[in-house]
Amino acid sequence: MSASYRQPGVVLSDRRFTVPLDHDNPSGETIELYAREVVGSDKADKDLPWLVYLQGGPGFGANRFVGKQAWLGRALEDYRVLLLDQRGTGSSTPANRQTLPLRGGPREQADYLALFRADSIVRDCEAIRPAVTGGAPWAVLGQSFGGFCAVHYLSTAPEGLSTALITGGLPTLDGHADDVYRAAYPRIERKVAAHYARYPQDVERARRIAEHLLRHEPVLNGGYRLTVEAFQSLGILLGGSEGSHRLHYLLENAFVRTAQGPALSDAFQEDVQSLLSYAGHPLYALVHEACYAQGERPTAWSAERVRADFPQFDAAKTLAGDGPVLFTGESVHPWTFDCDPALRPLRETADLLAERTDWPSLYDPDRLAANEVAVAAAVYHDDMYVDTDHALSTARTIRGLRTYVTNEFEHDGVRAGGPRVLDRLIDLARDEA
Repeated sequence: MSASYRQPGVVLSDRRFTVPLDHDNPSGETIELYAREVVGSDKADKDLPWLVYLQGGPGFGANRFVGKQAWLGRALEDYRVLLLDQRGTGSSTPANRQTLPLRGGPREQADYLALFRADSIVRDCEAIRPAVTGGAPWAVLGQSFGGFCAVHYLSTAPEGLSTALITGGLPTLDGHADDVYRAAYPRIERKVAAHYARYPQDVERARRIAEHLLRHEPVLNGGYRLTVEAFQSLGILLGGSEGSHRLHYLLENAFVRTAQGPALSDAFQEDVQSLLSYAGHPLYALVHEACYAQGERPTAWSAERVRADFPQFDAAKTLAGDGPVLFTGESVHPWTFDCDPALRPLRETADLLAERTDWPSLYDPDRLAANEVAVAAAVYHDDMYVDTDHALSTARTIRGLRTYVTNEFEHDGVRAGGPRVLDRLIDLARDEA
């Protein structure tokens, strides 16, 4: 453990661990995990229970908080917190276009990345838990994909858990990625309709931008190819508490007048590049659909195939009439790898992952039905990212799980309403225990 350091109200310590790359081969290759320990400065010397935080994504490192931001302040009232960078993210042996060629070619890279799903993440947690807690079980807080990991934890190693708190992250237990996206596109369409009802002027603005992109398809300053499909994927913003407003402000300054005529403004291009680039979280694009994969059925670029069943999302067809251009949401497509310079070298690797047919099962319904761990989950009624019906179906499968169902928050409720959401879950879990 490194020397401790301080921020307002907290004491921080960097911790590093060595774990097997493949837990089924414990004597083989290893990787390094990084985690940041956080404790309230007034409780630094106390013997507190542990809570490990699993970030959403996949592909994002743990939050880099300053002091007691968001939900962390509430957690520190009861726990010593471990902010874990899941394997391949943050400072935990990063996996990206720069490092993956060290594995070899696309086939070797795909085999490597197949070990970066919830099953491996949970086994990482169990590998490091004895060094952190002395062997005692700990609580887990799983946000979004981190909730998927928590449900896998309950399925495979519940003895490691004292409590499981889940925010916007109850997965479908047996649905294929196709089922996820068939439920997602209508949900996204409703979010887009709500956005246009709030900001009707954005209908014409989005059409104008889409028409421009169909004619010009610019390359942004960072090398990103802005196709009309990529522009539509800005709808991912609509799943956040402030997302509709952010999208509106983005669209209102899209064009400037130049000597050559109207052009996309530098400011618009810069904002779009930062929103669409996967440079900081490439694992999200690489293993996003694989996070749903179980058994022999490949994902086979599920979001792209299912999108064909919803022709209203075809911008070119929309522009031939007078309807609104529909934005899309949380999905990754083959063209994502063609547009983004951070992903282009990894396109063949992504294709191989999409073709893969040997995915282990992630969830055990029988074990979940016999669950004895205190579990509470926030389900956001209008969540754009995780289907509410799927989440509630899973909640009914897990014995003793208490739900907090609300439309007060969007998918980022644990950030936007952090202390309140976490406080409610902690109370529910205590009542169950």
